[in-house]
Amino acid sequence: MIAWRYLRARRAEGGVSVMTWISVIGISLAVFALIATMAVRAGFRAEFVNTILGANAHVSVYSVGEFGPDGENLRGFGNYDPIAEVLAAVPGVTAAAPVVRTQVMISTGERNSGVEVVGITAADYVAIPAMTAGGDDLGDIGQFDTSIESIALGSGVARELGVTLGDRVRLTSPNGVKTAMGSSPRVNAYTVTYIFTTGSPDIDRVRAYLPLAEAQGFFNMEGRIDEFQVTVANPEEIDSYANDLLMAAGPSAMLWSWKDSSGNFLRALTVEDNMMFILMSILVLIAAMNIISGLVMLVKNKGRDIGILRTMGLTEGAVLRIFFLCGSFTGLAGTILGIAIGCLFALYFTPIFDFINWAAGGGVWDPTVRPIYHLTAKLQAGDVLSAALLSLGLSFVVTLLPARRAARMNPVEALRYE
Repeated sequence: MIAWRYLRARRAEGGVSVMTWISVIGISLAVFALIATMAVRAGFRAEFVNTILGANAHVSVYSVGEFGPDGENLRGFGNYDPIAEVLAAVPGVTAAAPVVRTQVMISTGERNSGVEVVGITAADYVAIPAMTAGGDDLGDIGQFDTSIESIALGSGVARELGVTLGDRVRLTSPNGVKTAMGSSPRVNAYTVTYIFTTGSPDIDRVRAYLPLAEAQGFFNMEGRIDEFQVTVANPEEIDSYANDLLMAAGPSAMLWSWKDSSGNFLRALTVEDNMMFILMSILVLIAAMNIISGLVMLVKNKGRDIGILRTMGLTEGAVLRIFFLCGSFTGLAGTILGIAIGCLFALYFTPIFDFINWAAGGGVWDPTVRPIYHLTAKLQAGDVLSAALLSLGLSFVVTLLPARRAARMNPVEALRYE
């Protein structure tokens, strides 16, 4: 009751209502900034991982090679259909697609570019989430694999070459027809039947798809494939599938998972997340220091009250609790308000960001610099709980010093000049 009266008291009555409100607003803004930052970071990480998982295999099963009847080292897997069936039967595996994959030069007219060409069947192509889920895709995926001359291009490749649906492009492979003088380059022309947008500019600028049978012939891989692109039900636990996949693929098989290819990015994001949390925690600490200023002023203004209460029999512990409650209530109110604002910001981040982008004239988020097209926010209960515990913990700790000072005040000294 006494603590509540002190918090509500006007300055003319010796209260510090203005300082209390400043403390509440400061803590609210700090908690809001912490939650908003963590939500945006979580959204970026989730979008980044989804982009990787949506356009790439969770794990690639490749071979160190096999020896042919003439003793030559043959690339990839032969007799791959039975192996694909065994891989698909591994518990937790959702798909195992045999593919041919290599890099070639693509050109049209005077324009050319290097691309990664993936040979895949139409059924396995459709099973890749990012390949057919994009709203900006062009063309009829049903035309893929119906003609040996069809090719699917990433939107970045198509833009760089200046081609659209129905245009012809040329693929040039350095390993073409084998002659007595060695291998001569092979050049084939294909019709663009599909243009896809995966959500990752890095993939859209470098990837193209051919029907599997055509890719096998073009790259001298008749009856063979380079690897199996495997997707699993729980990609975050990809390491737990390793032994089963290796046993299913045979003794010459090796694995390359999405964590192997993007592990450095994920570790960098983790370090950045930790550093951002520490920096924003300092902001919360600075805001919580306002509570000390308000309580010090409150203790000074209420010196006579403390002396009277002590002479009436209140213990040091009771006085400490009064002023501790004053500071704790300020921290609690600021934390609750900050959580509410931060959660609303995260939930309505997209329209807020669109408005900021519009007000700034566009270009706030440049997909050519970052590996994803859109920035999102992901509100996580753990982040909100961490922000709440941090704010409350700091508010309670900084309250102890002025509350302890009030509790140890000598009532005789407090009332000496009264």
